[in-house]
Amino acid sequence: MENHFFVDSEHLSPEALERKHRLETDPSSRKNHMEYLPGMEKIDSDVCKNVIEQMNAFDYSKYTAKDVKAALEHETCSVEDFKALLSPAAEPFLEQMAQKARLETSKHFGNTVYLFTPLYIANYCENYCVYCGFNCYNHINRMKLTMEQIEKEMKVIADSGMEEILILTGESRSRSDVKYIGEACKLARKYFRMVGLEIYPVNTDEYRYLHECGADYVTVFQETYDADKYEQLHLLGHKRIYPYRFDAQERALMGGMRGVAFSALLGLSDFRKDALASALHVYYLQRKYPHAEMSLSCPRLRPIINNDKINPLDVHEKQLCQIICAYRIFLPFVGVTVSSRESAEFRNGIVKIAATKVSAGVSTGIGDHESKYSGKESDEVQGDEQFEIDDNRSLDKMYSDIAEEGLQPVLNDYLYV
Repeated sequence: MENHFFVDSEHLSPEALERKHRLETDPSSRKNHMEYLPGMEKIDSDVCKNVIEQMNAFDYSKYTAKDVKAALEHETCSVEDFKALLSPAAEPFLEQMAQKARLETSKHFGNTVYLFTPLYIANYCENYCVYCGFNCYNHINRMKLTMEQIEKEMKVIADSGMEEILILTGESRSRSDVKYIGEACKLARKYFRMVGLEIYPVNTDEYRYLHECGADYVTVFQETYDADKYEQLHLLGHKRIYPYRFDAQERALMGGMRGVAFSALLGLSDFRKDALASALHVYYLQRKYPHAEMSLSCPRLRPIINNDKINPLDVHEKQLCQIICAYRIFLPFVGVTVSSRESAEFRNGIVKIAATKVSAGVSTGIGDHESKYSGKESDEVQGDEQFEIDDNRSLDKMYSDIAEEGLQPVLNDYLYV
């Protein structure tokens, strides 16, 4: 299905509007998305090459029911088996896949489900990614929290009982530099046992600094592994540089981070190929860094402000379930996160099968946790959200719902000694 993106442009100056139009219509006006920009660290790694070769060669139409049955019968899932499980031929076998995935999840994770919440501390962005609510041409309320505001938000979240936080920013070095993010990590360490980051990719020495400030793991969405589609969707900014973003997790591990998380935004391109590439990205890095904790997220496109035309119409829940079950069977030790983009009903079901981590008490806006958690209107200015969420449950509600399913909600299982 062809994606059509519509961004509000009424606020732009004539010069900015002209530049935006030129970026959208004239590929020659854009920087080469495969060439590094000044200051970007280039590492010696063959992971990207291996992933792209496998993805480009993936012809999922060739797999048959026989291939799927064989994959489900094998004790260890090979790359070829995984490809069969991602193919359309596997769709009639979803129940069998779910049963095998549930068995693998139980074997390696027991009946535990981990809980965390995101905290957006800034939504300034220098990228023009045409599907994202934070993109630099979108007319939204921009905000960057002060350290006092960050601590206030963190205290509200911690008081709810949450012990793991994921700190996010828009991708703007000028507005949210590494030192600013590092100071936020130091504050987070006062309130939380586990601190994750979802920020713009940085160099190895910067990841090392952020780890020293208190960050445990780094999440980076490649968005799509299809380099041609990536070029069409990321028209401006550092995010446009495909290989630098691809290698972010490896630089984070080289910088001492304990864990890394991976994802494609399903629905931007061919979701089967993106799912294959996401899992292979983990697969190859697991072999280079066997000590590291790794996880996969499975987000689908969601509506954004000034753009109600974007919906995940081309990746349905059954297909999402197929992907998540295939992930679990292929990578039994890897965590699988399903975010609040999905419905409460879907998340309640998938944690019983293959997902091991869900978010709760979620806000994708800036500076609004106090009002969302207390129900009281705040007089303070707030920044607009990145996208609309579907599951609005609080930590208490999520905790009780998981427990009612016979599962064990876990707030943290890591202690510093």
